Amino acid sequence: MKKKRIWTVLPVYLILSVLLIPMSAMTFYYNRILGIIELVISAIIVAVVFSLALKFRGYIRSLSMSAMDDCFSPDEKRLEAMKTPVAVCGEHGELIAYNELFRKAFLGDEDGENNSIETYLSGIDAYSAIMSGTFDVEYNDRCYTVFAHEIYHGMLFEFIDDTFYKKTAQRYEQTKKSVALIVFDNIEEFSAEADQEAAAAHLNAEDMLYRWATRNDILLRKLGENRYIAVFEERVLNEQIESKFSLLDKIRAIIYNGRPATLSVGIGRGCESLTESARQAKKALDMALGRGGDQVAVLTGADYIFFGGVAKGVEKSSKVRVRATAQQIAESIERADRVLIMGHKYSDLDSIGAAAGMYALITRKYGKPCHIVADIEHTMARAMIDHLRRNHRDMFIAPEVAFTMTGARTLMIIVDTHSPDFVESERLYKSCGEVVIIDHHRKMVNFIDTPGAFLHEPSASSVCELVTEVIGYLGEDCLSHTDAEALMAGIMLDTKNFVINTGVRTFEAAAFLRKKGADTVTVRNVFSNSLENYRDKSRLVSSATLYNHCAITVADEHMQNSRVVCAQAADDLLSINDTYASFVISRIDPHTVNISARSFGKLNVQLVMEALGGGGHQTMAATQLKNVSLEEAKEKLLEVLKEMQ
Repeated sequence: MKKKRIWTVLPVYLILSVLLIPMSAMTFYYNRILGIIELVISAIIVAVVFSLALKFRGYIRSLSMSAMDDCFSPDEKRLEAMKTPVAVCGEHGELIAYNELFRKAFLGDEDGENNSIETYLSGIDAYSAIMSGTFDVEYNDRCYTVFAHEIYHGMLFEFIDDTFYKKTAQRYEQTKKSVALIVFDNIEEFSAEADQEAAAAHLNAEDMLYRWATRNDILLRKLGENRYIAVFEERVLNEQIESKFSLLDKIRAIIYNGRPATLSVGIGRGCESLTESARQAKKALDMALGRGGDQVAVLTGADYIFFGGVAKGVEKSSKVRVRATAQQIAESIERADRVLIMGHKYSDLDSIGAAAGMYALITRKYGKPCHIVADIEHTMARAMIDHLRRNHRDMFIAPEVAFTMTGARTLMIIVDTHSPDFVESERLYKSCGEVVIIDHHRKMVNFIDTPGAFLHEPSASSVCELVTEVIGYLGEDCLSHTDAEALMAGIMLDTKNFVINTGVRTFEAAAFLRKKGADTVTVRNVFSNSLENYRDKSRLVSSATLYNHCAITVADEHMQNSRVVCAQAADDLLSINDTYASFVISRIDPHTVNISARSFGKLNVQLVMEALGGGGHQTMAATQLKNVSLEEAKEKLLEVLKEMQ
């Protein structure tokens, strides 16, 4: 203990001894004899302290070298003394020496000298092993944590066998439970039919679900007519993800009366408890259904991954949900002092038509001050806006003007989008007291999650169809022929003149609008083109190339009115034989490239555009790419198509 204290205070002694010399010099100035005596004593003290310091340094050095020799010396005696498998290698990773534990674990009866150490490192090269210092390997069904050290002209590897702990952790991870909620999207339509064939299809689909659960060791219980709850182990979930949930394809193969059965699944993954997993599964299922069904949504934390979603959305014949939500919208309008209506950026006929319909309802039925917020300088529906402004001069206002009208009792109605990234002004809707959303696009991960009412029907042909149904419940006498024409134009745009994504409810809405005075000739004139635009569109169509049943064309860098022309060109490209989808790439400003996508339903273009950061509907979608060239945008598109097809 005494020596330990000396080593501890030695630096202090060293400093004090050095200070004695100038002090002795000062004494010599006043008294030579006394100064000489102090100088001699100081020199002796300095010599003693320095000798002790050197001795201490040597002690530390010898202790460190001894420890290094014991740990890293390739001496056979020292290697055998270590309690773990140890191997010594040369500069190039060749095995030079090892202890008996290493031989038993890795070599057996073989002589391993000159073997490459990489053989026992699960493919990790020796240089990377030294750089990382510590890493995990598996060999002969055993798990090791390896410590790699660089020694003089070589390397030393120490293997710690922690198989039990790693296998235990692995079993824990593989047996973690996740809750899934499962819904047959349209099985109630099968079961509603009275004939035997429909009943057989219903039973076949349900039997296939139970057999899938039994085969994969999944706990499955029925909750209601078409709802189920399942509990997965993580290993089973990983297997299903690897197979991209092939169950969806098997269920989709069950056809009745030309309609496939489809399934939607929401899974809450990586949760601390089953209760939390069930809560996450409910959110995931809502997302899957909001995207049109026929898919699996896996929610881990705040991140979604999706599988499936290739079937066409099934039109819901029941309007109960629309009627109930319409009543919620009416209550929101009555509470408000003022109403603002806003669509998406670069508004189109569907967005403007729906806004015009809601404007007519609010001003004529409820008598509330109302305006449509739109950037008239950047729109694809300028002709329709001009047509509406002839009868309603103050209908449209710019976003900056609308800011002066916001407040706690201002209601914001958002149409034709539910994403904060796509609205005309995100700051504007956040300034309003209440928000209502009416949309038909498949649900996106980034959505506005605080609406007072959310009318969302991804099976609807257009948002104009939904607004027409809302008006039918709340105030069918409020529409003028101009408003009816705006709604009709939106339906015709999104259905390609009633060709795609058209159901019974679509024609019912069109018939209602025709009865309200919608002139189809006037509507058709809204779609008319200038000669210059027609030429640009023809050039785009003629320069298209085909890739795996997809028509792709790239617009000229300096094309004017590119968004309108490109959307029309994308529609025309679908008329080419054996074409499943069309993509038109154009520049809309110096920093942004737009891709317009269209399909007849064989290829879900929403999934393609989502992979590039955009979104939309199964048959109509788009995306904007920042800071890329037109050719780079095309390469990105081709990569996504290659992965999907």
